[in-house]
Amino acid sequence: MGSEINRRDALKRAMAIGLLAVPATSLLSACASSDSGDTKKPSSQGTKSADNPLGVNKGTPLEAFVFKGGLGDDYIKAAETDYNSKYGTTAKHTGTQAIGPKLQPRFAGGNPPDFMDNSGADNLDTAALAKTGKLQDLTPLLDAPTIDDPTKKVRDVLIAGTIEQGQFGSQTMYALNYAFTVYGSFYSNKLFKEKGWTYPQTFSDMLALCKKIKAAGIAPFTYPGKYPYYVHFDLLHQIGKVGGKEALNAIDNLDDGAFKTDAVKEVITYYEELAGQGYFLQGSEGMTHIQMQTAWTQGRAAMVADGSWVENEAAPTMPKDFDLAVGSLIGGGTSDKLPFGALYAAAGEPFIVAKDGKNPTGGMELLRIMLSKKQTTNFTNAIKSLTCVAGAADGLSGMTPGLVSGNAALKAAGTNVLNSRLQDWYKKLNQETIGNATLDLLVGKIKAPEWMDRAQKACDDTKKDSSVPKFKHL
Repeated sequence: MGSEINRRDALKRAMAIGLLAVPATSLLSACASSDSGDTKKPSSQGTKSADNPLGVNKGTPLEAFVFKGGLGDDYIKAAETDYNSKYGTTAKHTGTQAIGPKLQPRFAGGNPPDFMDNSGADNLDTAALAKTGKLQDLTPLLDAPTIDDPTKKVRDVLIAGTIEQGQFGSQTMYALNYAFTVYGSFYSNKLFKEKGWTYPQTFSDMLALCKKIKAAGIAPFTYPGKYPYYVHFDLLHQIGKVGGKEALNAIDNLDDGAFKTDAVKEVITYYEELAGQGYFLQGSEGMTHIQMQTAWTQGRAAMVADGSWVENEAAPTMPKDFDLAVGSLIGGGTSDKLPFGALYAAAGEPFIVAKDGKNPTGGMELLRIMLSKKQTTNFTNAIKSLTCVAGAADGLSGMTPGLVSGNAALKAAGTNVLNSRLQDWYKKLNQETIGNATLDLLVGKIKAPEWMDRAQKACDDTKKDSSVPKFKHL
């Protein structure tokens, strides 16, 4: 995710995103033990005004604890500088890749920091925190005026889907996902032009293209076997393209038979065919995401399923003339519920504010500052990624090829944007249980029917597990 996030939490990503990978029951009990410990919390509420709509109490300390991964944390420090100048304080800033291990004890002890970028492989379980009442309701932020135009509320400038991405079974938003990520099959447009290859629109056309790519001495695809859920960036949303959003929502909702549909069968059979024809780079099963990206940028594979953070993350090995491009979701063809151009895109890099922090108002104000034109421009120029603010990248000069391609794909998708919540609602199910089945499918150990059986059983087991918080699409 950018960071491992969201992606691994992506999951970002993700957002997935138990307190760490700690069982939800442990989390719940740990947090429950701290419920009586906030009586000493000082009030952070000041007087509200047009210039200070949330009512930040000037001079009140603010603590920011942020994931320092693929996106770095300089863009957050830049926003903190504006906050410090306006509110007469110096935010305490910690950048780390171990958000979960370092913050789980603090949440359990009733002493969380105010503001967090909860990304990375070891992030906290945002869903569990929301379910146990440990996160600040961000409605006041959504209803506050923007920094740049007092006539517009924050909620009115966010890209569609951003608010929903931060909801966990209710209308309340608990996480602001700041970076807007476009997912898909990424490739070198330079390589495709040189070889006369065209990015396909259907599974059959992709298989035909893979035959040509393999004949050219290049593996059509590679993937990170250490994190096989990367493949789900495409796989799950191809199910949504073929079977419609209802097919994807059924999986997210853990519905009976959700992995036994014709749409699932068509998509998984396609991956069985890719594996059977040897269209994955040998050795992929042992790779990390960085190793996958390096093999790809070195020309050993033509395509990878990834997120738009890859342009920044793979920059050290990506040739200057690589001409990065992203392909939209492919499917069965005219029988698909959604047309070609449908895309998996979602807000990622989840920022949260602790309800029991010493300055939750300040935490929300820092987010409001990050959504300003000044700070979104700084983020996009430095990180090569879009933000969750609609149109924030319009008119910017020096857009990189990946940004241009991703932005064009997002506009072409229109309303046909898909976003599975499996990765952040049920991290273990997506990343480990089904992820391991996917790995076995890609290395040819199992066929499509067994993958469907294992995925359905894992879904059913999760549904029956009372220790796992449940969520539904509203």
